Amino acid sequence: MNDSSAPAATPRDDAPAPIGFATTMLFAVACGALAGNLYYAQPLVALIAQSMGLSTTAESLIFTAAQFGYAIGLLFLVPLGDLFENRRLILAVMVMNVASLAGLALAPGLSTLFAMILVVGFTSTAAQVIVPLAASLAPAARRGAVVGNVMTGLFVGILLARPASSFIADHLGWRGVFALSAVLVTGLTIWGAFAIPRRVPQARHAYLRLIGSLAHLMATEPVLRRRTAYQTAMFSAFTVFWTASPIVLLRQGYTPSEIALFALAGVSGVFAAPVAGRMADRGFARPGTAVAIGLGLITFLIAWISQANFWALMVAGVLIDFGVQGNMVLSQRELYQLDEAIRSRLTAAYMTTFFLGGAVASALTSPVLTLFGWTGICLLGGLLPLTALAYFAVAERRG
Repeated sequence: MNDSSAPAATPRDDAPAPIGFATTMLFAVACGALAGNLYYAQPLVALIAQSMGLSTTAESLIFTAAQFGYAIGLLFLVPLGDLFENRRLILAVMVMNVASLAGLALAPGLSTLFAMILVVGFTSTAAQVIVPLAASLAPAARRGAVVGNVMTGLFVGILLARPASSFIADHLGWRGVFALSAVLVTGLTIWGAFAIPRRVPQARHAYLRLIGSLAHLMATEPVLRRRTAYQTAMFSAFTVFWTASPIVLLRQGYTPSEIALFALAGVSGVFAAPVAGRMADRGFARPGTAVAIGLGLITFLIAWISQANFWALMVAGVLIDFGVQGNMVLSQRELYQLDEAIRSRLTAAYMTTFFLGGAVASALTSPVLTLFGWTGICLLGGLLPLTALAYFAVAERRG
C-alpha cells in the first residue's frame, strides 16, 4: 500500500503515486542496504584473501569484482527502468540479491566467491532503479531535496558498510557479514512489496536499442559528459583511498575493530548529500562541484604528508567521503533536470562509466601499493581529482 500522504483522487492505473515520507524512508534505507553490499568487502579484502588462499598482489580484485558486477548491472539492468514497471523490476532484482548474498556467505572456493561477488554487485543496482523512481515521483520544486534524502540513505549504507563489516568480521568472520546482509535485504524486499508505488514508463523501447542509446546520450548530452568525467575521477580516487588504507593499517598491526573505528569517521560525510541537494536547488551546482573535487585532492595531500598515520587518515577519509558524495548529488540533480523519459538511461550511462573507472582503480591499488608503496598510492589517487579540476576549469567555461 502507498503512503497516507498520497492524494485521495483516483489516478490512472499506470500513473505513479506521489512520494511521501514513508516511501522516501523506504527508498533511502533500501538504497543504503543495496549499495552497502558493494562495500562490505572493501576493508576485508586482506582477510578474505588470506582465508581463501589469494595472493596479496591480487587481493584488491575481490572488491574489483563487486564493482565490475555493478557496472554490468548499470549497463544492462538499470535501463530496464525505462522499459518495465519499476516496482516489479525492483522487487525481482532484490530477490536475486538475497540469493547471491547467501551464496557468497557459503562460497567454498575462489571460483564461487568471485562468481557470487559479481552477482551481488550486479543485483545491487536495484538501488539505481530506485533513485530515478524517487525523482519521477517527486514534484519538480522538491526534486533536489527528495533525491538528496534518498541519496543520504544510499551514502549512509556505503559509509556504514565499511565499519560495520570490519566490526562484524572481527566477531562473526567475513561470511557472517554477507549472511546478515541477506537477512536485511529480505526484510526490505517484504516491506517494498507492500509500500513501493507502481510506475509504468510511458515510452516504449526495444531493449537492444535502449542499450545502444546510452552511447548516443553520452555523445549528445554535454551535461552527462561533464558530470560523468568529474564523478569518474572522484569515485576512482575514493576507491583507491578506501581500498589501500585498510590494507596498510592491517599491516601496521591494527585490528579489524580498530579499522572499523577508522572507517566510522567517514560516516560524517553523509551530511554532504542533503547540503549538496539544497545547494543545487538554489543554483550553486558549479561552485559546489569545484569544492567537492578540491576535497579529493586535499585528501591525498594529507595522506601523503602523514605517511598513513591513523588519525590523519581519519581526517582524510572524512574529506574524500564529503567530496565524492557531494559531487554525486550535485551531478545527479543536474542530470535529472534533463528529459524525464530518459532518466534511467542517464543514470545507467553516468554510473556505468564511473564504476568501471572505480573497478580499474581498485584493480591497480594492490599492485601499486606492492611496487611503489604508500607514496605511489597517494600519487595515483591525487592525480585523479587534479585532472578533474583541470577539466572542470575548461568545460564549465565552455558550458
